[in-house]
Amino acid sequence: MSFTIIQEDESQNIFDPRTDRKRSVNSPGIQLVKEVLKRHRFPGHTSIQSNQWVTDTALDLMDRYDPNFVFLVYAQQYHLFGAECPGKAKRELLIDEVFEEVERFKRKSGFLTIVVGTGDMIPVYDNIDLKKLDGLAVTSQQLSRYAGIYGLSQADMHYLRALSGIEKLVSKEEFLALFYDGLVAVDRLPDYLTVAREGYCFGATMPCKTAMIPSHNYSIPVSAGKGKINLITDISDNIAAALQNNKVALILLDGVGIRDFRIPYAVCSNSKGWYTYETGEAQYLTISTGKHQAFVYPLGCRSYMEDDKNNRYTVPGALTTVAAQTLGRRLQGRSIAVGNRNMPLHIVTGTDITIECVDGNLSNQGCRGVVRRYRQA
Repeated sequence: MSFTIIQEDESQNIFDPRTDRKRSVNSPGIQLVKEVLKRHRFPGHTSIQSNQWVTDTALDLMDRYDPNFVFLVYAQQYHLFGAECPGKAKRELLIDEVFEEVERFKRKSGFLTIVVGTGDMIPVYDNIDLKKLDGLAVTSQQLSRYAGIYGLSQADMHYLRALSGIEKLVSKEEFLALFYDGLVAVDRLPDYLTVAREGYCFGATMPCKTAMIPSHNYSIPVSAGKGKINLITDISDNIAAALQNNKVALILLDGVGIRDFRIPYAVCSNSKGWYTYETGEAQYLTISTGKHQAFVYPLGCRSYMEDDKNNRYTVPGALTTVAAQTLGRRLQGRSIAVGNRNMPLHIVTGTDITIECVDGNLSNQGCRGVVRRYRQA
């Protein structure tokens, strides 16, 4: 059974993630996580100590749990780029600092590291207004390029085709043809998916004004590993092969793409047809499982219609269950994850123990430690 420990200010509370009810449990795994959370208070998504917190927390947790596999996410620069468009000097400094943290982790851990840049970011050129539609437009805080449309009228069709910021309209049938999955619930897909041109984003996508968004990253950089990595779906099996003879860390650098990558890399496809993965849940899951994950939480899905007491997990966000083929669930040996991206990292990694920041639209609401299983030495 999984348990969640929330650290906020001086208090710690334990919850059952399936019911959100408080529990009184103090197993070895929970005690370990409580101690690590107490020593490493999350400084905030955009704090200059945020990426350092990832390294420090991971190394402390590794000393106490001795994992074979580590999944890390460094996202301070991603959050900062979203909030402001820094000058060249500040941008270079932020990128240098995240690679310094990668090197510090690599040096102190001794792990084989596979580093993935999840994609470059560019300034927002303009917002696309979907409020004038007769139909319903559904966007996501995590994505800027895609929006789902329901009940599209003929006037809506003419309006959307006339907008300079729209690259294409994709019907449900076209989307299914590209990402066919026999398990998909077709009624969860929007009637049409609107795809923005590079530099444009949908006005309702973000909770506040956004300065930079992911560019159309058809390719992303990947360093190290064993064997070739040509596709985003190759990364997972590459890690599994490396783990046969090594302790391995997969490190994701959000907001960093080919333009800013500081270490030797191979170019890896981050797309399928016209579709490119933006930094977010679907991209993380595709990396973790080795399978395209466009349907785990379909783009433009009306998730509010699924918010009921039958949801298995009560954490906020699109994902509600841990996929069976995540790296943490299918690999042998102990595993941990630590990240400062505002999303439920434990669901996309499936690791034994995860320490992540609590999503609060970048307000610092503390940390969440999730113990999915604890393997004794």
